[in-house]
Amino acid sequence: MSGPRADAALEAIAGKLPPYRQASLRSLVDPERGEAIDEALVLRFAPGASATGESVAEFHVHGGRAVVEALFAALDAVGGLRPAERGEFTRRAFLSGRLDLTEAEGIADLVAAETEAQRRFALGQMGGSIRVQYEFWRERIIRARGLIEAEIDFSDEEGVTGAWSDRARLDVRGLAVEMQSAMADLRRADRIREGAEVVILGAVNAGKSSLINALARRDVAIVSPEAGTTRDLIEAVLDIGGYRVTLVDTAGLRDAEGSVEREGIRRARARADGADLVLWLSDSRESVYPDELLERRVPVWHVATKADIADEGDLQCVEQISRHIISTVTGEGMDALLSDLGAFLDSTLRGREPPLIARARHRSALAEAVAALDKALAAEAPELAAEHLRIAADRVGTVTGRVSVEDVLDVVFREFCIGK
Repeated sequence: MSGPRADAALEAIAGKLPPYRQASLRSLVDPERGEAIDEALVLRFAPGASATGESVAEFHVHGGRAVVEALFAALDAVGGLRPAERGEFTRRAFLSGRLDLTEAEGIADLVAAETEAQRRFALGQMGGSIRVQYEFWRERIIRARGLIEAEIDFSDEEGVTGAWSDRARLDVRGLAVEMQSAMADLRRADRIREGAEVVILGAVNAGKSSLINALARRDVAIVSPEAGTTRDLIEAVLDIGGYRVTLVDTAGLRDAEGSVEREGIRRARARADGADLVLWLSDSRESVYPDELLERRVPVWHVATKADIADEGDLQCVEQISRHIISTVTGEGMDALLSDLGAFLDSTLRGREPPLIARARHRSALAEAVAALDKALAAEAPELAAEHLRIAADRVGTVTGRVSVEDVLDVVFREFCIGK
């Protein structure tokens, strides 16, 4: 419970209030009916020293549904309380200055984290890694604006004239470059949060569906010797090396006669164009590396399949062009393929520094800030330059919540679960 009624509700159900920040065993009683609810630990936190900045009380009860429902009924009987909305506890923490918007978003990401990389990224954001950089940028913009204001207001003072052109302009130009570089990192942040995408391509009956089933360790796709079995895109989400990965099985590439299969092949090629990695599969006995893949900007690995039924001559031939030789029947080469995928994801997504853009709204704010910085650099009149810098500082401030951000609060907190 958070808010001015927290202590009163705790006292009504648990009796004498415990000291702040000290767990105490209490008998919980329904104040309306006088019936015992549970034996539980209770805690309370003082305003200004709690997660939300308000009075906070906690009941640590046994987790049975009947116990929880009885406690909720007792809280209803106390009066003046209501269930929290999605993300309301974190929103109150933001409004009381306990954390900024990027840290709040980090909490949401940590709650939703399914992989080690997501946990690591969310924990860094929750700890203020993004906030520190954005506040540093904002302070530099404000300092540059201050130099311009000094030039406008005290142009007759010695050492002031030319401050905008001589001292601030260079820093503003550097800021614009730094922000543009950060904007280019949104894809990496998206891939950490939403998952990288690996598309499996190849001719018909190359073993694509068998591979996705083996990696997912369940029957995701239908496997059949009949050509053209897979016609639509089939996805499986995995954790590979601590990273969330979407594997996409596709229709076999060939000159199809049917319109449905042709559409499946079109979708396969289109999906591969936007992937992070393409695995081109071909039978070890007839391994061919198609020329069209050599022109792709997406990394392509050639994987020779069905090693269990290939003879030694076939395997020696495909060794020259294949990154991996595998068999989904015997498991040959599968561990090496998984290890290589994990290393590829780590080198692609981890980077030296964590991404400074975690969400699309961050990129939008930075884009507007960079545009304002460019206008400031192009402005001849210091008054116009100062106004553009004000806009840039405000846009950077909306990321952390250092300026009015009512328009983005709902977007941020509606992603939370109830009671967080």
